[in-house]
Amino acid sequence: MLVLIGALIIGLSLGLFGSGGSILTVPVLLYLVGMPASLAIASSLLIVALISLFGSIHNMFRRLISWRHVLWFGVPGMLGTYGGAWLGTLVDSRWQLLVFASLMVVAAIMMWRSKVTIIDQPKTFHHIKVIADGLVVGAITGFVGVGGGFLIVPALVLLAGLPLHIGVATSLMIIALKSLVGFAKYYSVFHAQGLVFDWHAITIMVVAGILGSYVGGWLNRRLPKAILQKGFAVFLAIMAGVVIYQSVL
Repeated sequence: MLVLIGALIIGLSLGLFGSGGSILTVPVLLYLVGMPASLAIASSLLIVALISLFGSIHNMFRRLISWRHVLWFGVPGMLGTYGGAWLGTLVDSRWQLLVFASLMVVAAIMMWRSKVTIIDQPKTFHHIKVIADGLVVGAITGFVGVGGGFLIVPALVLLAGLPLHIGVATSLMIIALKSLVGFAKYYSVFHAQGLVFDWHAITIMVVAGILGSYVGGWLNRRLPKAILQKGFAVFLAIMAGVVIYQSVL
């Protein structure tokens, strides 16, 4: 039941804000499911990938995905994710969680300020900056097990020149691709070490997350998004403190 509730919250966040849900996956797996930190980070990548892929299928039919940007941002992101996942298998998981908590604070600040949401005009495509940003965001994704939508969407809008609604849809496909690559690296290493993934919990979270995203999308059209977004920003900041206190200190 706790897993189900946590997954619904993740899906609601994705549906309401278009990002932020994946950054809750690791805490849910850590504190509600009781997974070890290393497996929670790896499992989070698979959960995020499948939920994002499901949403991307819908976006493909609506022709909202810019495949040019998937190529220039997503492919470097996949390489970065593989490298980040490789590094994640070599370090103490407390370092991963410390970086993860720091990213939660960054996400909270960005959601509180929410300035990117007013930018909706195409701008110049900066190829080198897009490739570099893809590598960096991908490495972060692999290292700490988050989708990184709160970093990808601003990059696609500000650096790659996409309108906001296309950037959000394109980011989902990029998240799905690089998260799958990151999980594959973790799986190969952990499987060789004899570690076993909780496939039952992963399945529940994927299904409930998809359902929750539909509910969140419905609420998005009916509730004051600005107030909800600031409330979620405060929640992320509190969760960052919990992660540091419970798992890092």
